[in-house]
Amino acid sequence: MTPPALVHIHYLRPPDRKEVFHQRLVLDGPEVKVTLAQNVHFDPPIRIRGKVALEAGSDAVWFTFPGLWHDIGRFHRADGSFTGIYANILTPPLLGRDHTWHTTDLFLDVWIDPGGRLEILDEDQLEEALGRGWVSSETARRAWEEVRWIESRFKEGKWPPPVVREWTLTRARAALESTRE
Repeated sequence: MTPPALVHIHYLRPPDRKEVFHQRLVLDGPEVKVTLAQNVHFDPPIRIRGKVALEAGSDAVWFTFPGLWHDIGRFHRADGSFTGIYANILTPPLLGRDHTWHTTDLFLDVWIDPGGRLEILDEDQLEEALGRGWVSSETARRAWEEVRWIESRFKEGKWPPPVVREWTLTRARAALESTRE
């Protein structure tokens, strides 16, 4: 079998910090693309509210929705334990046929801890970016609209979408392994 495509995600964090993330595409649907980021390199670890969300050696399952202003990650520690669901507010990704994607971070994030509590992160970072002219007021407004949409869908029990619950780390790893056999 052919291994899943390697996706190259070109990620701009204004004003000029560019990173490229390489992830395996484990589901290539018209409404969602599921990728697996393996053995991420976060040193020091990413902490949310004082708890480690991602650390060196962690895996994350990412959900990219064409046309939406956010993606979603299922975060885990290096030992595989689930730490929460993270929504990154960003410009709708441009998905190239050659598995090269481009997007821009819009600073705001939404976090759902394992207990099911939702909170908004990094409001101060968006305000700073707006004040420094790294994002326009229209873009900042659109980022906030996306957060409010997520919050309302969450309160209705409709966010995150079912695919995020269905594609666990175990399932993503199994999909990757099945292509290697």
